Amino acid sequence: MRDLQLSLNQTQRVRLEAALHELQTVAPAAAVTVADTIPVNDEDNILKGHGTSDQDGEVVATLCGVVERVNKLVYVRTLRARYKPEVGDIIVGRVIEIAPKRWRLEINFSQDAVLMLSSMNLPDGIQRRRTAVDELNMRTIFEENDVICAEVRGFQHDGSLHLQARSQKYGKLERGQLLVVPAYLVKRRKQHFHHLEQYDVDLILGCNGFIWVGEHVVVGENANMMENKLNLSAEVENFTPLETRKHICRLANAVRVLSALGFTLTVELIIETAEASVSSNIEINNMLGAEFYVQTAEREVKRRADLLRKKTPYPSKLEYELVKFLPFQDMMRDC
Repeated sequence: MRDLQLSLNQTQRVRLEAALHELQTVAPAAAVTVADTIPVNDEDNILKGHGTSDQDGEVVATLCGVVERVNKLVYVRTLRARYKPEVGDIIVGRVIEIAPKRWRLEINFSQDAVLMLSSMNLPDGIQRRRTAVDELNMRTIFEENDVICAEVRGFQHDGSLHLQARSQKYGKLERGQLLVVPAYLVKRRKQHFHHLEQYDVDLILGCNGFIWVGEHVVVGENANMMENKLNLSAEVENFTPLETRKHICRLANAVRVLSALGFTLTVELIIETAEASVSSNIEINNMLGAEFYVQTAEREVKRRADLLRKKTPYPSKLEYELVKFLPFQDMMRDC
């Protein structure tokens, strides 16, 4: 859990400490520090991965973190580690410089990422070679401080990331909020683009810890048709509806609360937190208050306990009858 700077009263402090302690009890983590011995079975022929070392026939941790096991592989996952990009990651970044035939983006990595002019779709949608005119018009596509969604294509010789935005779902993000959270709170999943239909909001969970919450944008076959309609009505209505803006702020505050508590960010948990604030009649600005933090921690304890209860198999009818019969059998043996 991250250190929370909240003005808690005595009751709220006791409730929060009890909830955090219960979370550690419900889902204990095999935490290790440097030089701790990791218990393993030598007969399994395990593979020692990142953060482990062999010392006198024992597997010793060389990092502080949590022990993870994948089949025979044993490694240590560090806590609060920096973002480690992989090819295919969906990231959200901000343009910091326009260079010849490329844009440089800040993506919460040790180096800046590069988006080449040849690695993205042009506004006209026509596949063609980039000319000198396109290079002169780069600022009309993306300019400094623009927020962009892209995909990691590979690494360059200097270690920087090479991005691509050739799909219609990538590109400039507008009319929303950009949130920065620790990258380890966003796990790699099959889907990082989420359209929340009940709110008419797009949610993009960037693998680099940049999260975008904004107004829904139509992408697909009807995108050009919708774009023409929007251009015609741009002079009449060039703003985000008030109800949509409220949904964006509520979802953004839900992300802030969950990240401050150190919970892994999933679309289901974000929606559940936002709906809980509505059902509790909590205003958007009061979601960042101390009471809602405590309620969110208590709600997460209940959710994890329910999941653990579902995973625990119930005894079969035969096992239940056998358990009832065992005390009677012991009593007859004593006689």
